[in-house]
Amino acid sequence: MSTTAPTRALTGFLRLVTIEHSVFALPFAYLAALTAMVRQDGHVDWLKVVLITVAMVGARTFAMAVNRIIDRGIDARNPRTAQRELVTGAVSVRTAWIGAAVALGVFLVAAAALNPLCLTLAPLALVLLAGYPYAKRFTNWPHAVLGLAQMVGPVGAWLGVTATLSGSGPAWVLGLAVGLWIGGFDLIYACQDAEVDRRIGVHSVPARYGVAFALNLSIAAHVVTFALFIWFGALVGLGWPWWVGLVLTAAAFVYEHAIVKPNDLSRVNRAFFTANGFVGIALLVFAVIDLTLRLGLRA
Repeated sequence: MSTTAPTRALTGFLRLVTIEHSVFALPFAYLAALTAMVRQDGHVDWLKVVLITVAMVGARTFAMAVNRIIDRGIDARNPRTAQRELVTGAVSVRTAWIGAAVALGVFLVAAAALNPLCLTLAPLALVLLAGYPYAKRFTNWPHAVLGLAQMVGPVGAWLGVTATLSGSGPAWVLGLAVGLWIGGFDLIYACQDAEVDRRIGVHSVPARYGVAFALNLSIAAHVVTFALFIWFGALVGLGWPWWVGLVLTAAAFVYEHAIVKPNDLSRVNRAFFTANGFVGIALLVFAVIDLTLRLGLRA
């Protein structure tokens, strides 16, 4: 084996799990964690921030690797996904399983380092994360299962700081918002595969009920998401900077839904990556401004 083989395997694995997509979930984990720290004593516990980051990336990497492994047969039958690394052989199944196992270990170690409650609840998070790829095999609503799995991030980050379920109500509101947000844009993303999914027997809302229905349902999910963001801000006492972030979020949602039409899905990737990547970062930035200037967050 050449000396570059391990590097190629790692690079291929990181492409396989699209590590850069962590940008969607991490901002809300940080938002939950920093808000919990403000409510405790106002000081940022940087060690916990690092551990939460490691746990989030580990859990997401595990979930994506398992997803790709389980779905490699489906991916091979879909022209859009036929060039994924496990289908082409650029990454071996063995490498993917090793990467998943390492990510799982990293997640569990980080959860244990945070507190016993996080470690106790970690298996529940793993069941949701690993169970998602199976959902499309038996339900037309796999997007809802994905949303449930994504609730884990903000709630887990909050519990990582507080080590107790007591007083965690705001985290569940934020988690539900994130779940609906991600489930909503997964509805948009799945529209690309509606025809192929019908042909090969994969279940989804667009495949069962049509693209137009899925896009309208996505709008409804994001309207509720926005209402939950407002509720979260009210629960934790966020002020005008948070509202600036919400205005920008509303604009991103409007843009996302304006550029994707039932008869024109050519800009789905722009809606998925650009608009949704912006939402998490914008809300985190303005929330940190609020937490620092108004509520006394201190490094």
